[in-house]
Amino acid sequence: MTDVTTPETGSREARPTRASRPTGPTGSAPDPVAGSARPPRRRRSAESRRRLVALTMLAPALAGLVIFFAYPLVASIFYSFTRYNQLQEPEFVGLLNYKFLFTQDPQIGPAVVNTLWFVVILVPVRIVCGLLVAGLLSRAKTATGFWRTLFYLPALVPPVASVVAFVFLFNPGTGPVNQILRLFGIDGPLWFNDPAWSKPSLVIMGVWVMGDIMIIFLASLLDVPRDLYEAASLDGANGIQQVRHITLPTIAPVIGFAVVTGVIAALQYFTEAAVASGVASGKATIGGGTAAQLGYPGTSLLTYTELLYQHGFANFQFGYASAMAVVLFVITAVVLVFTMRRISVFRPEES
Repeated sequence: MTDVTTPETGSREARPTRASRPTGPTGSAPDPVAGSARPPRRRRSAESRRRLVALTMLAPALAGLVIFFAYPLVASIFYSFTRYNQLQEPEFVGLLNYKFLFTQDPQIGPAVVNTLWFVVILVPVRIVCGLLVAGLLSRAKTATGFWRTLFYLPALVPPVASVVAFVFLFNPGTGPVNQILRLFGIDGPLWFNDPAWSKPSLVIMGVWVMGDIMIIFLASLLDVPRDLYEAASLDGANGIQQVRHITLPTIAPVIGFAVVTGVIAALQYFTEAAVASGVASGKATIGGGTAAQLGYPGTSLLTYTELLYQHGFANFQFGYASAMAVVLFVITAVVLVFTMRRISVFRPEES
């Protein structure tokens, strides 16, 4: 304490010195910004460990994304501007590959038309048929497990085996399908050997292997609350009205998922068309051995990805094939964004 003479009183009063000022609980002066102090070092280290654990768990997925998606995409974009056959160094040619793709390749037109045909026809037919079968199975009272297994089993058959089996079944001369039709006095078509029937034949096969989408629809239908149907019945709604106002709105997200994945798969439709062309034409190899039978019969089964494969792995035109792959990627992304914007289940709900 120190004595200080004040001018107001002329007397001396005691004032606390620095050493006698009040201190905090630890003996130091209180910190005016103690409320904004940084978190303890122990808390920061715990957060760092959590981030490290999260990155470690995500590392395999991130590595796969970089190795199998990001790098091939960047490499395809680079090679699309070059002339490259994997035997010589890439030669930069600018937009020459894209110019040939859009203006000079005579096979692009049929390939694009056939691919769009599968998108417009195959995808809706599979969705409608899968939804109908799932609706019937959801109402089955007996042997439900047997019928679900029966309709799902074809989806487990490898695509190549399915195509080979269907080409045999629909053989115009010796196939059992045309033989059964002859019993009823019907002259069956040439199926996979007729340009007018080759794509519908693949659609029939696509309906046969619809078990994957059917089982998803079945799970969504079984998840619809029964109380909604009971309330609608009490209000006098018939079966069609219940489907329209209860079933379809409830499973709309599943239908949207089926549409998006179906469109993406149809744009990349390759295995079934390529194998059907090779087997129906009498050749069992795909690639260089089927150059003369590409898209058989005629060009009715020539798809965009089949033509891409032919240029890349049969003709070793990897620069041009990369340009086709880049265009396919862009078109798929545009169609995907357009589809998701058009389908209401992918739009945010209005507040």
